[in-house]
Amino acid sequence: MNAPHVPLSILDLVPISEGMSTREAITASMEGAQAADRLGYERLWFAEHHNTDSLASSATSLLIDRAASLTERIRVGSGGIMLPNHSPLAVIEQFGTLVQFHGDRIDLGLGRAPGTDQLTAQLLARTSAEPQAFIAAVEQMRDWSRKEPTGGLPITAAVARGTEVPMWILGSTANGARLAAQLGLPFSVASHFAPFQYLHALQTYRDHFDPRAEAAQLEDPHTMVGVNLVISETDEEAQRQFTTLQQMFLGVVTGQRQKIQPPRPVQEIAPAHLLAQVDQTLSIKAVGSPRTVVRQLEEIVAATGADELILTAYYYDPADRLRGLELLADAWGLGS
Repeated sequence: MNAPHVPLSILDLVPISEGMSTREAITASMEGAQAADRLGYERLWFAEHHNTDSLASSATSLLIDRAASLTERIRVGSGGIMLPNHSPLAVIEQFGTLVQFHGDRIDLGLGRAPGTDQLTAQLLARTSAEPQAFIAAVEQMRDWSRKEPTGGLPITAAVARGTEVPMWILGSTANGARLAAQLGLPFSVASHFAPFQYLHALQTYRDHFDPRAEAAQLEDPHTMVGVNLVISETDEEAQRQFTTLQQMFLGVVTGQRQKIQPPRPVQEIAPAHLLAQVDQTLSIKAVGSPRTVVRQLEEIVAATGADELILTAYYYDPADRLRGLELLADAWGLGS
């Protein structure tokens, strides 16, 4: 394959393995942040999730602050802030403050999904997820972060003024892609767990991109594609480690969620029909040795035209995740 080696980024949900405390999970996440910074990864984003015992990525802006404090080079941000759970003013004040702390290393990725179940979403709800309300909220935040806000509201967000916080729109369908295009913002597609429309979403975004939009940050469309990653020294070991991710998503399918589980023989995980459903959901993946993973990632870039890839990697043992980051950085030529 001759596809260019685009930048690689990391999506972290701060997974909590069986037998691990929440504090230990956060510590492991921060060690991963430092490794990603050292190894040459482009971005480290934290995803917002609520009401789950297996993930500690609820207070997104706090995780971003901690990771940015422990790193020097890598961009740190949200993948994403689920805007229906927040007020736009509170979000831009938080991210403006993060820019004041850490300079131009902060990204604000925004999504319309609640990142949780319906009951929890009702308890969190602050902003409508309807497309026009979402667009209006993003435009407000962009305006509050400019040096000279032009909005009609007699409200200022002084801590964010002039920061021009870089914003991304996250989505998994053509609807989300169209919003990103209409806003003139970069688009990150959640193909790592929603692979069924992602190519159509990317094309929709490119076809409808509007660089003249009120909130626009770009002259040309810019895309990032989500990929599940499990990399080990051998293909066989990577396939064994991949069963940890299969078990996690099996819990989503069956409603029997649990903390991150150690690898198990694949035949012991679930009946074939359930495993097939899980594997279909996780079909955008790179699993194998460094040589295999590089080939798979190159194929994804060639098929999608992605400008960047963002990788989510679940391992039971955080040491295996750190080793995986090192293997991929070396094989992909990061930092060289």
